[in-house]
Amino acid sequence: MEERTGYIESIRFRNEENGYTILTLVDEYGDELICCGTFPYIHQGEYALLEGEMVVHPVYGEQMKVVRYTPAAPKNKLVMERYLSSGAIKGIGRALAARIVKKFGEDTYEILEDQPERLAEVKGISEQKARDIAAQLLEQQEMRSAMLYLQQFGISLNLSAKIYQKYGNNVYKILQENPYRLAEDITGVGFKIADEIARKAGVAPEDAFRLESGLLYVLQQAAGEGHLYLPSSLLLPRAADMLGVEESLMSKPLMDLSIARKIICRARGEDAQVYLASAYYTELQTATLLRQLDRPVSVDPDRLEAYLEKGRLGEMELDELQCQAIRQAASNGLMVLTGGPGTGKTTTINGMISYFAGEKLDILLAAPTGRAAKRMAEATGYEARTIHRMLELAGNPEDPDSQAFGRDQDTPLEADVVIIDEMSMVDIYLMNALLKAIAPGTRLILVGDVDQLPSVGPGCVLRDVIDSGCVPVVRLTKIFRQAAQSDIVVNAHRINGGQPIALDNKSRDFFFLERNSAQVIEEGIVYLVRSKLPPYVKARPFDIQVITPMRKGLLGVENLNRVLQQHLNPPAPGKEEHPFREVVFREGDKVMQVRNNYQLEWEVRNEFDILADSGVGVFNGDMGVIRRVDPVGEELTVAFDDGRTARYPFRMLEELELAYAITIHKSQGSEYPAVVLPLLSGPSMLFYRNLLYTAVTRARKCITIIGSSRTVERMIENGNRQARYTGLKEQLKKLYEI
Repeated sequence: MEERTGYIESIRFRNEENGYTILTLVDEYGDELICCGTFPYIHQGEYALLEGEMVVHPVYGEQMKVVRYTPAAPKNKLVMERYLSSGAIKGIGRALAARIVKKFGEDTYEILEDQPERLAEVKGISEQKARDIAAQLLEQQEMRSAMLYLQQFGISLNLSAKIYQKYGNNVYKILQENPYRLAEDITGVGFKIADEIARKAGVAPEDAFRLESGLLYVLQQAAGEGHLYLPSSLLLPRAADMLGVEESLMSKPLMDLSIARKIICRARGEDAQVYLASAYYTELQTATLLRQLDRPVSVDPDRLEAYLEKGRLGEMELDELQCQAIRQAASNGLMVLTGGPGTGKTTTINGMISYFAGEKLDILLAAPTGRAAKRMAEATGYEARTIHRMLELAGNPEDPDSQAFGRDQDTPLEADVVIIDEMSMVDIYLMNALLKAIAPGTRLILVGDVDQLPSVGPGCVLRDVIDSGCVPVVRLTKIFRQAAQSDIVVNAHRINGGQPIALDNKSRDFFFLERNSAQVIEEGIVYLVRSKLPPYVKARPFDIQVITPMRKGLLGVENLNRVLQQHLNPPAPGKEEHPFREVVFREGDKVMQVRNNYQLEWEVRNEFDILADSGVGVFNGDMGVIRRVDPVGEELTVAFDDGRTARYPFRMLEELELAYAITIHKSQGSEYPAVVLPLLSGPSMLFYRNLLYTAVTRARKCITIIGSSRTVERMIENGNRQARYTGLKEQLKKLYEI
């Protein structure tokens, strides 16, 4: 074991989750040493004693593998001056550091530690600045102590920092009295982490705080499954089982949470609908705002009918249902247009836009994702944005995991008509934000295929609005002549109706390859994506999308991405890459954002590299390509499909996944020139009709299913939907007094 003492000149790399750090230590003689190890808390400029083993790295040469780190006092005036000017204390530069050391000499460190107010004796340091420096030093000491304290509970360094920033020195009291507060107050500290902390702190399994926190946790997990509430008959046994206690113990914490208004219980006979309070009030407000928008709008019937007659006879060739949809859109503040592929939704939207434009009305178009907005713009010839961009998403520095919008009740959207496409993807929270930004008197038209998969987030907004029977709805059913020539469209409708489809490969756009080995299917996918399909659909291999029901296994997303990356974007000289956990991110890789990030900055540059637009917010499902990996700056740059680029520090790479293969759920709202769909076997909860229907409708020119024909048949026969507990339909009926 060797020892080195010096100050931390620079931190080259730090993983904030586990504390692994690579740093440069400069000793009292000015010699540099690369050190690596795990440090619960460390700060550039600190003076420290490091103990460890000297090793020789094949690339970076001699370095110390640190096993123990102890803060130390600088030994002489020169080292003290280097320490002070290193940036360890804000407000002290090189010149001021020299004056401080000249004034106090060998006693400088003790003065800083014990009598920092004496710094005011130095020229250039006021009493206020001396107090600021003292506060910094105290905060650093307190944070170091708190971080070390939190380590004994197994909390990651990143979360430890969040906890300390939230509670400060109250962290000790909170962890002793009620560790479950962390799960309520801090994003990233879920029930399981809080429960483990509580266990180590000696909290009893039947403690009231634990039971209440467990109930809240089960409701939060249910939201992740799409539910807005759980029946108490399901919630109580699920919570009791998770907590390892008797179900009879759960009634009192349920009542206490209700009294505290953390949950809302709506009685339903002997059962009850149990909501998190935020979910209940969001759903109620959504219903109320929908009701306020749904009011008749005065139109000139003769002008409208004249327009529709022209539309019937002109290039649009509108049928009666499409005309009815335009009538409803013109004469109502709120209406829904739904229908499957090939039924003329886009033509109907264009008809609506043409009518409203002729009436000199301001129109806004939006969709949930960048890809869907881009498709909407291409289909209509009008600008279309994501809902988040239309609402002017702004970062929320107080809560990075929440969304804040520039458009709301106080600053509503300036439009006469708002048309939203791909509504099946909109969850209750985004719908609520949208409705708050639409002033009564503005027409809102919701368009989507109600038979697609529901939103990733909680709620089932489009289906609930339609099933309520309260809002004007037009469902297009006729498959138009051109669409009827596509077996993708025809088979999608047959699947949706539970009817068998032909798998005889007599089609020009719907193919099936019978394969009964996962290994053979994997090889077939590579052949299709790399060689067979690109020339057939006149697209690049990168444009061919593999979608699959599963994440795990040979035919799951994780394995297929590794395989396809190796064939489509292998390592090459001059092509930078960065390993992160089990994945290697390489320049040229196809990637997807896998969680909403409301703070990440993006920009759009024109062909002359001049900034054309900028903003914040990258969202779950956004896809792009890695344009640059910068190992020195420790970041990579992603160019998204809609023209935005964003830079990701290496510590944020958990938000990205390779996207050569994606799940069917992640493909919602997107359309690809060709789709490859592996289907071999799997549980009925993953292999059902609605999922197959969504997968098939993602293909524009060609879909190839590769796998078992019996699995395809079983999916068509399995009409079970993943039911969601939502109350929007019920709330609407109550408001409409139906």
